[in-house]
Formats: sequence, structure tokens, C-alpha cells
Amino acid sequence: MYCTDCGVPDIIEQSGTLLIQDGEKQVVAIYQTIAELEQEIHKLIHKSTSSELFVRTSSMRGKYSPEHFLKLVQNHELLELIANQSFTTHFQPIIDLQNKDELFAYECLLRPQWQGKSVPPFKLFEFARETNLHNYLDQKARESSIVSASSKHVPKEVKLFINFLPSSIYNPEFCLQHTFTIVRENSILPSQLVFEVVESEQIHDIDHLESIFKTYKKSGMQVALDDVGAGYATLEVLEKLQPDFVKIDREYVSHCDSTLEKQLFLKSVVSVAAKLNIKVLAEGIERKEELEFCRTIGIHYGQGYLIGKPGPDILTPVLA
Repeated sequence: MYCTDCGVPDIIEQSGTLLIQDGEKQVVAIYQTIAELEQEIHKLIHKSTSSELFVRTSSMRGKYSPEHFLKLVQNHELLELIANQSFTTHFQPIIDLQNKDELFAYECLLRPQWQGKSVPPFKLFEFARETNLHNYLDQKARESSIVSASSKHVPKEVKLFINFLPSSIYNPEFCLQHTFTIVRENSILPSQLVFEVVESEQIHDIDHLESIFKTYKKSGMQVALDDVGAGYATLEVLEKLQPDFVKIDREYVSHCDSTLEKQLFLKSVVSVAAKLNIKVLAEGIERKEELEFCRTIGIHYGQGYLIGKPGPDILTPVLA
């Protein structure tokens, strides 16, 4: 059986043959353009009420419901982008606020491109999620980060924060083997890697996330929870997951030097994290006052435009 969740995405040809399967009956339609193909699918959706209706082009391995196929057709450029892995990795520096602002790590950020134009990462991941391609995209994004870091010769003492989607990992012991192989092939030290739950991911299964974290840790890597403001900053949740790092979203860092409510929240996160020996990282630092307040209350690491913007090259941040 062809796996549309983890397999290579099917490309939709600009012209070709559409195969329409309705139970035992098969119909063939020729299309000359993507627009013609989209019109044909609209007709099928409008006319048919069959639950056994599936479509594909002649070169496709998978078969799809007309509604699913329509999303692929309407976003065929994004589909090609994913299939061709037309993206690069940018690096944003993270500094040690408690150790002379020394470079501590880089966060690896996916930067998709298509035909010379940038594509917003959230748009690409949203499309991938809607069409069951987020497993493949997430895997290849992790691969891009590791390969890029290796090619840029990131120093071994500098950590690499790499995002991942827990929902893309069904079985951690199996699904993460590809990532672990890429790490070995590119001579990246496992201890250099910090795998981070992305902020857009809604976590509903804490037990599953705990299993993923344990698999990463067993392989000598570290893990981080992003966006603690979404509800992770409770002693019970952090005790169960045992992350090595928690990252505080920009929403709670922006103007924290002058907002009492934010100050109380940040101090509470630092207090809870200290009890569990978890390091705290503040994201979105854009002002010196924010950086100094975070340093003063004991936040370990900082990240943001004041420190350095994401870029394709490995640069050491220089604070003005």
C-alpha cells in the first residue's frame, strides 16, 4: 500500500490523464491544463454522491477522494515545492545571558522558496497538514537543518535547536530513525542537538510527547518545549515531560521590563524550571531593557532581533 503520510508526495502533471474510479467502474479523462483538471474535479464533486469515488492521474501512486485531490490541484505549486524540497535553512543565534552573552546555540528555521520567491513557512505547513503531507515535510525540514548545519561547519560546542511536529511522529522508535541516520551521516554530535516542539503544534497527547522526548534523549539528544505560555508552565506537566529547555514566547517578553503581569509570569516560569533543573530561554528580545530584565531574574538564554535575525550564514552576534 502506498503511504501518503510518510511517502514522497505525488506530483500533478500540467497535462495528462485523469483516472476516475467509482467502485468497479473506471473512467478516463484527458486534461490539457491544470485549470481544466480543476474544473473536472469540481464537476465530480458536484455530481457524485458515491463514497467509493477516488481519483488520480496516470502517473500517481496514491489515490484520493475528489475533495482531497482538489486541494492538491489548487496548491500544486506548494506540492511541487515539498516534493522537490525547495527550501533552505536559516540560523538565528541564541546567547547565554548568564555568561557574558556568549553564543550558545542557533535555532534552525525553514525558509521555503518557489521559483525565486519566498513562501511563508506557516502557509506551507498548513497546506501539508490539510493534505496529510506534514509527516514528510517535517522529516525533510529536520533533514535540511542537520545537513545545512553540517555544511556551515557549526562549531561542535554550539547547540542546534531544530523544530518538530509531534503529530508527524506516530511511532518514535521507528519514525525518528531517518533523523538519527542523517545525524550520523553528517557528523553532527547527538549532544549538539535540541529538538523543539514548534509553537503552532497543539499538544493533546502528553503521553505520546513524553515517549518522543524519551526516544530523543535515549539517543543522546536534548529536547525543548516552545511557547510555555500556552499552558506548559505547570509543575505537573514539566515534571512529566522533563524537557531540558523551555522557551518563553515573545508575547510574554515584549516590554517585560515595564509590565508587572509579564514580570510575574516570567518569574513563575523561572521558579518552576529551577525546581526541575530546566533551562529557560526567552524568545523575541528586541530591546535592551527586555534583555537586561530577563538576565536579572535568572533567565539563562536569549533570542531575538536585538541579538540577531535569522540568516543563511553562521554569524556570531554582536550586541550594540
